[in-house]
Amino acid sequence: MSNITLRTLTERKESGGKFASLTAYDATFANQVSQAGIELILVGDSLGMVLQGHSSTVPVTLEEMAYHTRSVARGNTGSMIMADLPFMTYANADQAMASSAELMRAGAHIVKLEGAGWLCDSVSQLAERGVPVCAHLGLTPQAVNKLGGYRVQGRDRESALAMIEDARRLEEAGASMLLLECVPSLLAQEITLNASIPVIGIGAGPHTDAQVLVLHDMLGLNPGRTPKFVKNFMEDASTIQEALTHFAGAVRDGSFPSAEHSFD
Repeated sequence: MSNITLRTLTERKESGGKFASLTAYDATFANQVSQAGIELILVGDSLGMVLQGHSSTVPVTLEEMAYHTRSVARGNTGSMIMADLPFMTYANADQAMASSAELMRAGAHIVKLEGAGWLCDSVSQLAERGVPVCAHLGLTPQAVNKLGGYRVQGRDRESALAMIEDARRLEEAGASMLLLECVPSLLAQEITLNASIPVIGIGAGPHTDAQVLVLHDMLGLNPGRTPKFVKNFMEDASTIQEALTHFAGAVRDGSFPSAEHSFD
């Protein structure tokens, strides 16, 4: 696979195509994911739950994210790498720039921030300085204690309109991508149609430009309750590589996610 860039993914959206994304946290799985043709690898702070056994992403540190980003970069063979800025490492624009610089030096091609309109200043300053940003809206796991759990966001008219406005403002501020987590399908569709930048979904229905899952979830390695938006691709595969390839194909042909993996 030739190197995937932000321009590649933007052109994919413009042409009406879809792309696939999975998490990876080490060189071995990064190599497997990129060899399967997955366009975007997310080094997610979900590693706090998946690898470290925490109940949320909050305990993950910037140092840990940089370590895992470096590991993924060593195993990657052409995918674009997106890295999460962890909890309270981007409380203001100066902190966001310093934290982003560390992850970009570790091998990230784009950083992801959780939040809404209050991020616009940070997004603008990062974009001006050459740091691509993905803005994460909807269910923001770092705010789980404020949200009162992992709940679908944007179901009422007021919160849906607020999310549409936040997406517009963040794109205008310079965000290069949006990620929508656990939002109703029709809301995600409206945001995607109105955005000129790629929109990635997880639990956001079939109408976004891309889909992302936690690698361990789509391989059926989640020991807890399986979220509604997850499909175990190992059920119909004999190898991990086959499951990864099936996931990428299902995203691109639109067969995943189906209605059973989406929220109304």
